[in-house]
Amino acid sequence: MNVYSSNIAVDSATTSSSSNVFPASIFSSSSVSPATSTPSASVASTSEASISAAPTPDSAPSSAHDKDLHTLAEAGSGSVAMGKVIAVRGAVVDVTFLTSELPALKTALFIERADRPTLILEIHSHLSVDTLRAVAFDSTAGLARGQAVHATGSPVSVPVGDAVLGRLLNVVGDTRDNGPVLPADTPRRPIHALAPALDSQIGASEMFETGIKIIDLLTPMAQGGKAAMFGGAGVGKTVLVMELIRAMVEKYQGISVFAGIGERSREGHELLTEMKSSGVLERSVLVYGQMNEPPGARWRAPLTALTMAEYFRDQQHRNVLLLMDNVFRFVQAGAEVSSLLGRLPSRVGYQPTLASEVASLQERIASVAGSAVTAIQAVYVPADDFTDPAVTTISSHMDCVIMLSRNMAAEGFYPAIDPLESSSMLLDPLVVGETHYQVADEARRTLARFRELADIISLLGVEELGAADRLVVVRARRLQRFLTQPFMVTEAFTGSPGASVPLADTLAGCRAILAGETDDWAESSLYMVGSLDAAQCKEASSSRGGA
Repeated sequence: MNVYSSNIAVDSATTSSSSNVFPASIFSSSSVSPATSTPSASVASTSEASISAAPTPDSAPSSAHDKDLHTLAEAGSGSVAMGKVIAVRGAVVDVTFLTSELPALKTALFIERADRPTLILEIHSHLSVDTLRAVAFDSTAGLARGQAVHATGSPVSVPVGDAVLGRLLNVVGDTRDNGPVLPADTPRRPIHALAPALDSQIGASEMFETGIKIIDLLTPMAQGGKAAMFGGAGVGKTVLVMELIRAMVEKYQGISVFAGIGERSREGHELLTEMKSSGVLERSVLVYGQMNEPPGARWRAPLTALTMAEYFRDQQHRNVLLLMDNVFRFVQAGAEVSSLLGRLPSRVGYQPTLASEVASLQERIASVAGSAVTAIQAVYVPADDFTDPAVTTISSHMDCVIMLSRNMAAEGFYPAIDPLESSSMLLDPLVVGETHYQVADEARRTLARFRELADIISLLGVEELGAADRLVVVRARRLQRFLTQPFMVTEAFTGSPGASVPLADTLAGCRAILAGETDDWAESSLYMVGSLDAAQCKEASSSRGGA
């Protein structure tokens, strides 16, 4: 069984003399990790099996967290602050420090527990001169008043770099895939950081080609931009995210970092299995704050994933695809934490710090010269209410907004993207070119006219329309079906081979449909195909079968 463990280290500039603070059992001359590039507290990934097998010069500690705490004792100062628990309210713990100043906000605390893994907490408010309130990253079950609490003086940090590729990690960087422990020399970074300076950021003007027809045509994504997919439950957000992971790894040979925020364990297992079988896991990182974990873990999971993406961008100068599923649960976890911290709720019960929390996450997603972080985020829309404060706050930070429609999903149009409600700042003739813009504009106008005529058709029938409108209906219906597409990640469920369509083929197919070249084709020939050539083969086959 995997266990949580902490790997906490204070600034290496200080000296060690804290033997009076920690139990004698944690002291040995072994070391867990060398000094990293960032003098920060560390929360490392370890397991009982790997620790017990590791050779040590002296007597080995009795457990993984003991060894990690030994590192803290060796690196820390003799004045390491120690307090005690005075109250526990779910995931929130009140701690008092009577003999020292209170540690700074957003720094880490840890609590040793005899029968359970070491508990990591993050400070979020100072209640008085000697009392603070912290949020736990694991269950607080069994925690009692009076238990000792140790301050680290630094934020929680997580492992980064090549060592985390192909691994599934939790919010504090512990491995959760039953794989080997991360190497001891794995670099680490704190999960809290500032966004790149404005003068170092670059604009997102290059198109990120996904191979998904409706996205590339009507809502082109920017390489180095932020895109969000908004939709209710069961309309295909996660499937789209999985397909985009494949597109990034296969087409762009980049790094994918996936943040599962409040995801079901079933979904995490399916994604891990799918990525292993498709061969893309070696260039991907999975970070999960599961649905059954405390709100603190779900709240900080996207920061952990973003920290790993920033390292690949800043240190290795590699393009990164950052995927988050689901950002709404980040907001939801923040609301739970805010309520537990004693803050009064704001609109619709959300936390009063909603805008600042979303901004602090989104503004860190930026591209610099030589490397880009492309963020694609799935956002759950509660009760299909697109005016929800969480939805509107998140959408204000996006370059590309993709709206998923329940009505289109009910009609069998997958991906169920609403072509009229979705938008992209990149759809401009100066960016995508005149040809692309004209085809997209004509397609949007045709679909908009078809939607206007829908009520008339349902009441009177298509025969009552004029000749021009009947022609619009014929072409709009074929265009709707051509913009559907089988995905590679759903081959096992649908039995249909997936298709990734180049932008040139998408434009050529849409142009032919809008020009009337397919008016006499069966609508079914254009449904769930890749390019127009594949549709033509399907039409020829059905014609021969009918004959």
